[in-house]
Order: sequence, then C-alpha cells, then structure tokens
Amino acid sequence: MNNKFLDKIQDRIAGQKTFVCIGLDVDTAKMPERYQKSPDPLLEFNKYIIDTTKAYAACYKPNLAFYEMYGLRGLRALGETLRYIPADIPVILDAKRGDIGNTSQAYARALFEEFGADAVTLAPYMGEDSIVPFLEYRENYSFVLCLTSNNGAQDFQKPDLYKKVAEKIQDWHNRYGNCGAVAGATNPNEIRAIRNIITEAFLLIPGVGAQGGDLENTVRAARNKNNSGFLINSSRGIIYAQDPAAEAVKLQTAINQLL
Repeated sequence: MNNKFLDKIQDRIAGQKTFVCIGLDVDTAKMPERYQKSPDPLLEFNKYIIDTTKAYAACYKPNLAFYEMYGLRGLRALGETLRYIPADIPVILDAKRGDIGNTSQAYARALFEEFGADAVTLAPYMGEDSIVPFLEYRENYSFVLCLTSNNGAQDFQKPDLYKKVAEKIQDWHNRYGNCGAVAGATNPNEIRAIRNIITEAFLLIPGVGAQGGDLENTVRAARNKNNSGFLINSSRGIIYAQDPAAEAVKLQTAINQLL
C-alpha cells in the first residue's frame, strides 16, 4: 500500500535523523511584536518558524483551533501556511475529529482533500464508524487519541479504557495499515503498555516539556522494535523560544542520543 504520510515521515527520519514534530499552535498575543504588527501575523510568523526549523522537523502539526479562532482570516492563513511547508515534510492537522459516519466523511474530505493534510488526529469516543471514513483514505494517516497528557485525562482514561482503545487502534492498523495513536508523555509506563498492544504503528507523543513529560523514559517506552515508530511533539517550547532552531536541534539531539 502506498501511503504518502509513511513515505514522507520515514524519509525524514532516515534522511534528517529527526523525530521532532513541531506544533504550529500560533497565538498572536505570544508572538514577537514585529509579527503582531504584520498585515498577516499568523502566516508571517509561521513562515519564520518553518524557515528556521525545517532542517530539524520530522513533520509539522498545526492545530486547527489556533486558526479557527480568528475566523476566515485564520483559515486563509492556515491554507497559505500549508502551501508554504516544503512538500517533503509531512503535515499532521491536529483536528481531533470524530462524529457519525456521514459527518466524518465530510471532515475527512475537508482535511485530506481540501486542506491537503498528510495525517490527522481523531477522537474515538463514537466508535469505528466515526473513524473508518478517515482510514479509507489509504494514502493518509490517522492518529487516534488513546491516552492524553492533560489534567483531566484521568476523568475517563482509566487503564481498562485506554487499553481497549489501543486494541482497536491495533485492529484498525492491521486492517488498513494507516492508523496510529496519540499517547501523552506524562506517564511512560502507560506508553509502554500501549506500545505492547500497538506493536509497530506510529505514536504521536505530546506532553514533553511544558506538560512535564520525561523525554528519556518516554522515548524508551515509545520506540518500536525498529527503534522508530514515534514522534515527539513540541509546540510552545520551540515556536516561542528566543531561538526556535536551537530548541529544535536541542530536542532532536536529545532524542537521538537515546536511540
């Protein structure tokens, strides 16, 4: 099966020696003042981040919420940002979609066909018929929320639930070949339990840095038998740093030293 996300991400990992996913979660209030005064601050700031970090990025991950909150101008900036990202760097649109079948079909068309994302994030609460419309886009990839790193995660994400979700993700991966998981970095033992179920597929891992996840234990728990199969996401820690490139290199180097 030809999967453009897997082809791109594996080429980036092999060629650039990087597992760093850079989250483009832009907020004008946090940008340097010179971008706040720009006619198109979202796009100009994103161009700056992409230009300075593209040598170290395995992929980029814009979160739709940070563009939707600005309405149509935010969506236009997102579209221009996606066109600006080099074609060989995969894009994960962090949308966390998941609804009844025909609605998911519409979401999948929007994200994969109209926006041109290589991969998306999905919420599994409504079950298989909310996920399959995305998996039917065989050239694309879907990261399903399995265990998150936010404070409220434990309200529902008990071991019997997140392990059941992991089992479904492994089943979807077996059937479609284009499904991985989102697993937060705040508890490496839980990531290891997920990896024992999802044996080879990619894990997208937020929570290192600002949310307190331990990088070393996370990488050791998340890697598959090929010493790959994971992406460490950093958003605020890179894009709002005084030197985004230096922070990207720092994370890239730290990960590679653990492999």
